[in-house]
Amino acid sequence: MNSNRPLFLISNDDSFNAPGIKFLAAIARTYGDVMVVAPETPQSGKSSAITMEQPLRARLIKEEDGLTIYAVNGTPADCVKLALHDLATRTPDYVLSGTNHGYNSGNSVIYSGTMGAVFEGAFAGIPSMGFSFGSHDQSIDLSPCEPIIRQGIDFLIGNRFEPGVCFNVNIPHCEKILGLKPAINARGKWTHEYEKRVDPHGKPYYWTTGVYVPFEPDNKMNDVYLLNQGYATIAPCIADQTHYPTIEKLQKLL
Repeated sequence: MNSNRPLFLISNDDSFNAPGIKFLAAIARTYGDVMVVAPETPQSGKSSAITMEQPLRARLIKEEDGLTIYAVNGTPADCVKLALHDLATRTPDYVLSGTNHGYNSGNSVIYSGTMGAVFEGAFAGIPSMGFSFGSHDQSIDLSPCEPIIRQGIDFLIGNRFEPGVCFNVNIPHCEKILGLKPAINARGKWTHEYEKRVDPHGKPYYWTTGVYVPFEPDNKMNDVYLLNQGYATIAPCIADQTHYPTIEKLQKLL
């Protein structure tokens, strides 16, 4: 790694071998050196979970000028923590996550392993951003995402933000992406979250599915609305879940 070039730490929740992370790493290499530390197997929906009851192992997959790749038998948050603790020879300048196959809009930002890696970077005070694309098909052409990813990286490099703030970028799968717009993560709820099935032995089991219903479907600032219009979205996020107005109320009551 060249210490004169910025270092990008990249993770995801689709595994180190997913097309989306390879695509993101290739773009990031045009900006600086890249260290990929990503799960060995898919870890979707793991949020900020960390591994507690088994040892973590980091397997070196590739090492060449400007690129190092590790696969870790853990979660996205494990990967970022382990990279910062031991694997990286210097502190990364930026943390990127993705490109995820499937949106992380609305409430999904809470469940997302993609964003779990981003929040871990933010905890460490590192400018961090996650990218997600609106198709679960891992064979799909990701090239329409490149202009938005580059715009996001340029934005991350060219600006300073309040410590702890990170970014969630979602890119629509549509005929023409209309541009990148600031957004809020749409508040809403999941319905029909599980599909009940019966196995060959007659025993029931459940498969995660679901439909997301925004509380304000016509709010032109929310990411679900904008994605449906054909815009990519960038939402500023923070892991601090304290509700400060209620703190003020509690102080008066107690």
